[in-house]
Amino acid sequence: MDFGIRGRKAIVCGASKGLGKGCALALAGEGVKVFIVARQKPQLEVAAAEIEKLTGNRPEIVVGDVTTAEGRAAVLAACPDPDILINNAGGPPPGDFRNWTREDWIKALDANMLAPIELMKATVDHMIARKFGRIVNITSHAVKQPIDMLGLSNGARTGLTGFVAGLSRATVQHNVTINNLLPGTFDTDRLKSNLSALAQRSGKSADETSDAIRNSNPAKRFGTTDEFGAACAFLCSDKAGYITGQNFLIDGGAYPGTF
Repeated sequence: MDFGIRGRKAIVCGASKGLGKGCALALAGEGVKVFIVARQKPQLEVAAAEIEKLTGNRPEIVVGDVTTAEGRAAVLAACPDPDILINNAGGPPPGDFRNWTREDWIKALDANMLAPIELMKATVDHMIARKFGRIVNITSHAVKQPIDMLGLSNGARTGLTGFVAGLSRATVQHNVTINNLLPGTFDTDRLKSNLSALAQRSGKSADETSDAIRNSNPAKRFGTTDEFGAACAFLCSDKAGYITGQNFLIDGGAYPGTF
């Protein structure tokens, strides 16, 4: 299927590895001019080379921390008029809410709620003027099924979800859609970090913990970044103009509910 986005421009945040890189790879494979953003230049260069090798389409790299005003300014200077925006930032650390300070909460909100909103604010009107825009926020399955040790993430990402629910209904008449992708357990560094924390809490080894989580999933495996990227690319396609304000759970069936 031709997704109809060849020649479009996309900003992909947190794209040096993991789910962000998976999205960048899928979009580059569709002929999109991709601007990949992350804090570490060496990792970005490695990712850019890999994407070029697999797609023949080399992305531009932007070094910056999108959770800061300076980082967002750098991104928008490189690509001031994106057709596609993929918001993605590393989640806050796990822990016990009794130990979190106000500063911990503000940092989580800045990274996982306020930074995406600021990037949407900077780009959505240009998308509306061009009558095309696709915004995808990478959040977490914890929005749907909260995890106690990820309270910072639960709170910040759920706040973003509520904001998107309103904005997305105001933009869709202009062919600008906003949706959220809620990853479950994907084979990423973030998962490894969370499993390590869980193993420490449970007193089990990292391998035991990983095997237990994997086998508890109906799919009996972790997701791949290629699978995630493909879902993202479809939501960014011209075929997805009637989909907005939705939360797509990609978790191998782990969420047990009907709705």
